[in-house]
Amino acid sequence: MVSLASILTIAIASAVVAIVPGPSVSLIIANSIRGSSRAGLLNIAGIQLGLILMILVVALGIEGVMTVMADWFFAIKLIGAAYLIYIGVKMLRSDGSFAQEKNVKPPKIGYFWQGFFVLIVNPKALLFFGAFIPQFIDTSGNVFIQSVVYGGVFMVVAGILDSMYAFLAGRAGSMISKNRILYAERSGGAMMVLGGLWMAGLSKN
Repeated sequence: MVSLASILTIAIASAVVAIVPGPSVSLIIANSIRGSSRAGLLNIAGIQLGLILMILVVALGIEGVMTVMADWFFAIKLIGAAYLIYIGVKMLRSDGSFAQEKNVKPPKIGYFWQGFFVLIVNPKALLFFGAFIPQFIDTSGNVFIQSVVYGGVFMVVAGILDSMYAFLAGRAGSMISKNRILYAERSGGAMMVLGGLWMAGLSKN
């Protein structure tokens, strides 16, 4: 059965996971600075959709399917790693001036799908849902309901914290200097590249 103690523990763990800058947070901050908070919120909407899919995978217990399709998931991880590195390199090469432009063009795939894709290939999210949440599942109860509830706790906590990042970064984008914008961009870019390299390393194992 769903336990209040487990919900509180997962909420705290979710806050720690969500607040630590990773590929998703770096993306939200960068897009909020350059395209206003709305861009970051669209990223978050895509991220939330990705979380729903991950929760369903855990809730329905599709480990067998993932094993059978191991080669397919391997390819997805490599594509995801390459995409994270691509975004990171673009951010590292930025001169900071784009953040001062009034009409910033969104990515070709759109902010929503960009957020969705970055979340799906994010190892932090995969590890959290695949390894942490199952520890709280009582197999004598309804596994599906427990998985959905505990996963929903993560979604709510992550959504709130990510939205705070988006609003703060969007507000700061019009106030901070070009040099600080450049620093934020390159820091985020470095996080993206490191995340992509990590994903590539995991794919080899």
